[in-house]
Amino acid sequence: MPGYKAGGPIRSVANMVGNLKDEFDFYIVTRNVDYCEITPYSSIRSDAWNQLSDGERVYYISSKKLSHSTLKKIINAKPWDVYYINGIYSYYFSILPALLLRKNKQNQVTIAPRGMLAKSAISIKVTKKKTFLSVAKLIGLYKNVAFHATNENEKNEIITELGEHTVRVVPNLPKKNTGIGWQQKIKKENELKLAIIARISPEKNQQFALELMKNLSGNVSLNLYGPVYNETYWSLCRKIISDLPHNISANYFGSVESDKIEKKLEEHHFLLMPTLGENFGHIILESLSVGCPVIISDQTPWKELENKRVGWDISLNNTEKFASVLQKCVNMGQEEYDELSKSAFVYAQSIINDSTVVDQYEKIFY
Repeated sequence: MPGYKAGGPIRSVANMVGNLKDEFDFYIVTRNVDYCEITPYSSIRSDAWNQLSDGERVYYISSKKLSHSTLKKIINAKPWDVYYINGIYSYYFSILPALLLRKNKQNQVTIAPRGMLAKSAISIKVTKKKTFLSVAKLIGLYKNVAFHATNENEKNEIITELGEHTVRVVPNLPKKNTGIGWQQKIKKENELKLAIIARISPEKNQQFALELMKNLSGNVSLNLYGPVYNETYWSLCRKIISDLPHNISANYFGSVESDKIEKKLEEHHFLLMPTLGENFGHIILESLSVGCPVIISDQTPWKELENKRVGWDISLNNTEKFASVLQKCVNMGQEEYDELSKSAFVYAQSIINDSTVVDQYEKIFY
């Protein structure tokens, strides 16, 4: 809207708005630049309300105007029915709104941590995050708020880190159905095209994926997409890429706009995602939805994928299983691949078309 480089948390909001915009009026407050960028979006008016094509209204704040007074002015502009805070650690868009609304008892305040209280997320800059969470509890920052967890694991993470609170468990909403049917991809034996679509950072574990490539036989192409979040980590990845054997091609293509992701996935046989942890993993569902099976770690909510014939979820401690699955995929022919691809598509459609998930958002907004 139009940002995309922050990944999952932004996609969660975009999907929520896309599915619920006919029932609720959304007013969204965000920066006028994408994640890790300094150039403002070209298609918007900064420091003003913009009405987008689907009817949602977005206030894009410039760095010059981003302040306590601006946020307070927006919060007090009208009697909003619900304040929905996306994330935990952003000072201006998570912490400051919670501070400004700390004494609010008349309007509903809901905070969606978006997996930021998971152990794998807290382990990055752990001292800074643990200190903040301790101070937040001490001053009662979240005394009058409810939390939106997307699964029972996240509910337990919230209670573990912040103590007892009202936590409403409602799954993430998928991207709305495009109505396009399953389409066959050519899959030859001894050839494999893999995609990794995630920011380049330790928690996304691209280094692990690249190490797995070293001993594969056959012609393998691994394409990496996403913004570089950690330059030191990316340097380690580039070193591995330069040392890969001649039968393995690994290339980096930068970020992909959200509306072009499905097209990229259609160009590959499998999504590879050995992540250290995901609250939901929108890219996993997007991949399945275009008939692109997945090879992922077991650190996501997506489980028993092999039994469902849509991919594999594998322990990061079991590198041998990762390697054997990848080699199996290299060796796979058209008929076996078509079975997996069709199963992935059908499975994704059953999730995308589940209207009961939309109905559950009444728990949050009513």
